[in-house]
Amino acid sequence: MNLLLIEDDALLAETLADVLRLEGHRVTTLGDGSEAHQRLSVPNHGNDLILLDLNLPSCSGLEVLAALRQHDTKTPVLILTARGAIEDRVQGLDLGADDYLAKPFALDELEARVRALLRRQARDATLQIGTLNFDSLAQRFTLRGEYLSLPPREQRLLACLMRHAGEPVDKARLALEAFAGESLGDNAIEVYVHRLRRRLSDSDVTLYTVRGLGYQLVSP
Repeated sequence: MNLLLIEDDALLAETLADVLRLEGHRVTTLGDGSEAHQRLSVPNHGNDLILLDLNLPSCSGLEVLAALRQHDTKTPVLILTARGAIEDRVQGLDLGADDYLAKPFALDELEARVRALLRRQARDATLQIGTLNFDSLAQRFTLRGEYLSLPPREQRLLACLMRHAGEPVDKARLALEAFAGESLGDNAIEVYVHRLRRRLSDSDVTLYTVRGLGYQLVSP
């Protein structure tokens, strides 16, 4: 899963990111409220879960959360807040946060809260287009009822294309959503698209190139 960690304490952010990466997640970290506000003020931000500190420089976490919820009511948000800030917790939950952790907290509890939120999200996160299915909780693809084995990067790319099935997705969005935090050029994305196209060639799912707009996954 793609996790966005918004925390201005650099040492804490590094520790939490390492822990979450060991759980198998891809973690992007931000330490500035204005940057987080800009990132989350637009649709298709590419994150499956957001961990949000409320005490941020230049723009508060509550403002970031409010901007996100104007267009995105589904992505789970876990608030990280000081233990005594009860009013902030209540306001955060009222603005649409899904859960909170009061600092200092145990890393085991953080991992458990993240797993619970992702499970909750995944109950409604099975994607299907034609005979192609993706179970985001198990990170498992099936095609015509049979398991479709894919390398990790092809998995991320196909999952992103399935989330946007029926609409063209340009390389910039693919780079952000499917390969967040990785340095990946346009040529590499073209290679992965070509490989996916071959894997889907004898199915009812087609991966088109839409000139000037990107790649589009469709099925009759």
